[in-house]
Amino acid sequence: MLYAFGFDRLGLVVSDLYFQHPDPPEGQEGPEHGVRLELRHIKAGELRGGVYSARPISVEEPIWRVDLLESVGGRPGSLDRTHHHPRFSGWDESERKFEKELSTDPLAWLGERLSDLPSVLDRAGVAAGTASAEDLNGFRAAVPEILETVQRLLARVRAGELGRPPATPSSGLIRFSWL
Repeated sequence: MLYAFGFDRLGLVVSDLYFQHPDPPEGQEGPEHGVRLELRHIKAGELRGGVYSARPISVEEPIWRVDLLESVGGRPGSLDRTHHHPRFSGWDESERKFEKELSTDPLAWLGERLSDLPSVLDRAGVAAGTASAEDLNGFRAAVPEILETVQRLLARVRAGELGRPPATPSSGLIRFSWL
């Protein structure tokens, strides 16, 4: 499932995720599932038809990622694999950064970050001017709705409805998600 929140030049995409790495880093063995969020550049395209035609929309390069993940088969709600990637280089993320506050109260942590987009952009090495006033105001106003969406997705992952492996799993790398 994919949700998108778009403002002016920036947007946030949110999806459930199932991931299995055949050669994981130590301490991260076994599959993981949860919710992934990415701050992305977005672009509204030119109309390709009349004034009432559908508008093309592009979700572009990522800036920042948050993974609210836990071990599959572990204690539901443990968020034992929860981390974020503070920056990207093109399409490639930085190393996983684990923070106690993020695992302890992920929604509060996420709400604080989304309410202070200039700090997120600064840590990501992205120019402050990347976000317009519409982006900054839009994110601040949408924080409650974004957090509600994330909470609802997490509940559906924990209930086994989302964040599941594909119907025909493999023994190798599995990444089953929009993001």
